[in-house]
Amino acid sequence: MKTADITYKFNNLRTARARGRIRLSPKTIKLILEKKIPKGDVLPASQIAGIIGAKKTADIMPFCHPIPIDHIEVETKVGEDYIEVEAEVRGIWRTGYEVEAMNACMTALLNIFDMCKAFDKEMVIEEIKVISKSGGKSDWAEDLSGLKAAVITVSDSAYKGERDDKSGLLAEEILKEFGAEVIGRKIVPDEIDEIKKAIEEFHSKGANLIVTTGGTGFSSRDVTPEATSQVISKEMVGFSEAMHILGVRFTPKALMSRGKVGLIDENTIIMNLPGSSKGVEQNLKTFLPLVKHALKMAKGGGH
Repeated sequence: MKTADITYKFNNLRTARARGRIRLSPKTIKLILEKKIPKGDVLPASQIAGIIGAKKTADIMPFCHPIPIDHIEVETKVGEDYIEVEAEVRGIWRTGYEVEAMNACMTALLNIFDMCKAFDKEMVIEEIKVISKSGGKSDWAEDLSGLKAAVITVSDSAYKGERDDKSGLLAEEILKEFGAEVIGRKIVPDEIDEIKKAIEEFHSKGANLIVTTGGTGFSSRDVTPEATSQVISKEMVGFSEAMHILGVRFTPKALMSRGKVGLIDENTIIMNLPGSSKGVEQNLKTFLPLVKHALKMAKGGGH
């Protein structure tokens, strides 16, 4: 048993809003509005309870991650025979705030029940649901279905058969996991001409995404970025910058990668990844959901 793995998700602004209500007798509503409930002023006390509920969600829900909360707002609306609670929870993190918003509503409603139970035996807490959310993966992520991909491993030792091509195999598996059709995987030596030849071969076969692994370091034999620079028409600087930002969360050594990401033309992206399996996994799982949108933009589409 385990929680969901959110390691490879982006930190971004996420918001969730939930709503619920409790049915009470008109007599109890009157007592609340006149502030005659002995335990205190029900509405502000319940709003405070909702704020606490949102903050304590991970303490009582075993599969919710402890997450930073930047904003909580709990509102109440009083009807003739009900009180409605709405809660909004917002923060910048790698997972959403839906359960926190729902728990804020539930805790506020339970507090109303607790403060009024001596006066109303027929109270009923009704539907609690998420009414809006934003910032999550569903807002921007797309799989790679309908796209063709290829993998090029750049390594003298793998080319000579002196080591297994673990990173290239892993890249192929992840591309398939995201729905791409992998049309080929090739191992080439650390030579600019050989790298370019492999890129051009897969490009001619209609690959929409060409992933290279290896040859992005500082040694004289690390020339994958140089080969890539000779075939791309536009560099996608944001991707390579974000790869560094992501990588240093795992190891400062990620700053040693010189990998480039760019468009060969409006139909094909090439992405340089480091030679380590971890680097391949981290980058592909994080950035593949953006590839299809990037290609749409290259064809003239907007955001």
